[in-house]
Amino acid sequence: MKRLMFGALLALPLFSISAHAGPRVGDFSLLDQNGTFHHMAWYDDHKAIAFLVQLNGSEQTHAAAADYARMQSRFDADGVEFMMLNPIGESRDSIKQELNTLALQIPVLIDDAQIISEAMGVDKSGEAFLYDPRSFEVIYRGSVAGLEKALEEVVAGQSISSPSVAMSGSDVQYNMVSSAGVSYSRDVAPILADNCATCHREGGIAPFSMDSHAMVQGWSPMIREVLMTKRMPPGQIDPHVGKFSNDYVLAVEEQQKIVQWIEAGAQKDGDIDPLAELTWPATKWALGEPDLIVKVPPQSIPATGILDYITVEVPIDIDRDRWVRASQYIPGDRTVLHHTLNDLVPPGATGRRGFLGGGDPNQANITAYIPGAEPAIEPPNTGGLLQAGSTLRLQLHYTTTGKETVDASEIGVWFYPDDEIPTERMSGQCACIFPMGWTNITPFDPNFELRQSVTLKEDAYMQSFLPHMHFRGKSMRFNAHYPDGSEQELINIANYNYNWQISYKLEEPILMPAGTRIEAIGHYDNSTQNKANPDPSRSVPWGDQSWDEMFFGAMSWKNVDQSRSGGGQ
Repeated sequence: MKRLMFGALLALPLFSISAHAGPRVGDFSLLDQNGTFHHMAWYDDHKAIAFLVQLNGSEQTHAAAADYARMQSRFDADGVEFMMLNPIGESRDSIKQELNTLALQIPVLIDDAQIISEAMGVDKSGEAFLYDPRSFEVIYRGSVAGLEKALEEVVAGQSISSPSVAMSGSDVQYNMVSSAGVSYSRDVAPILADNCATCHREGGIAPFSMDSHAMVQGWSPMIREVLMTKRMPPGQIDPHVGKFSNDYVLAVEEQQKIVQWIEAGAQKDGDIDPLAELTWPATKWALGEPDLIVKVPPQSIPATGILDYITVEVPIDIDRDRWVRASQYIPGDRTVLHHTLNDLVPPGATGRRGFLGGGDPNQANITAYIPGAEPAIEPPNTGGLLQAGSTLRLQLHYTTTGKETVDASEIGVWFYPDDEIPTERMSGQCACIFPMGWTNITPFDPNFELRQSVTLKEDAYMQSFLPHMHFRGKSMRFNAHYPDGSEQELINIANYNYNWQISYKLEEPILMPAGTRIEAIGHYDNSTQNKANPDPSRSVPWGDQSWDEMFFGAMSWKNVDQSRSGGGQ
């Protein structure tokens, strides 16, 4: 995926370390007690990150808390970030209660999979760590009393004289998979086959294939890094909020098995390589050959330049009305096609039309293209009508890559059998902010917030959520505010990625009464620490191009009373 880079290389460390407290941990990312995403490399403008090992009810944590908070006040302005680390994944609510008891307001990174804490060598509660966010090494570990001297030396640009200080504390009891029991053929290969190989295969969208043990072993350091930073699987959401069929989060045990296997040398066992045995359908279409293929007119894309959006109209060539059950957009050249917007125009329609939908629920849904999108498959007994004589209008957004190319995209459409008419319809709306309501994102702001809401007019079953922002997009949450005054957090896209804009589908639809207000809350990182930021000094307006910004919090639902949306006919 294409990424814009801002600025020059960051300055070299202001201090040198002659001794280290432990091995190189590597970069990593974790969520805190509020579901906020923390990526260690984002803090590479800091001199160090301090951690205090936190366990609920730990006497050592309680004893160290006041001194740790005092050091936070003393050193925070000197380029040291202060956090706590819960190494065994205790619940968020219990950690929040513990912080209230300690009268602390500080991020507690929760290591659900325990792989980060084990890599750091965490083994006692109340122990302090200093971590270098540029070299990804632990540069101090030991008592909180010894931490203060280490911080003074780091801030002064000096080597840490005592990088390891002995201390006593309650042992951390890990619940980890033993590396001795992890098998490539029984454990690791099936995880990779189920979660990675669909993209990581010959002809897939990923940069290398996971088609053999040799390939995986060769890429194993990278696989460890992307698991620890949560870059892969892509599009991960907060696993503690809602239940989704496509959350892209590996189970705790799966993460442990892969990392333990890699750290033990990524060895092969058995005579059969399960990844080499994988076979893939000959067709590029997810559901087999479509009933209809809509060919988008080929577009010649120059090597360089800024391209205006292109609008094309494609007649739908069918001899009778058909009910649509699925559609899939396959880009001709995904390196230049960033996204599309679609408008299905029925025969005889007149007047100005937009591209954001929200119209007739009886009309078919023909999917647009967005990065990372999956085929649009309707729920059972659900669909819209594609009328003969309709026209598909598409708005195409391209970006140049330094190489001339032609994009000849196709859209596959699958129909219900003629004698099978779905009786239910999908509805939806976007909690969107457009130019008239836009507030410019302030320069250098690392956490600028925007909000927008949609209120349900009828009782409905909520089905899915889709966020859309540009390069500065950081996170988006959707919350329900019910008529009785209660609230429910619906989804937390804690680490929004412009390259993976995914419609997240609830495992079980949520019944919401009429009058429920669904609020989308988005945050933007317009700081220099956002490596994809085109210009952090800019006051960022709304705009179509990626260096401007947007706020779309789209959602889909199914009204309980289908008679008013045409269902049941």
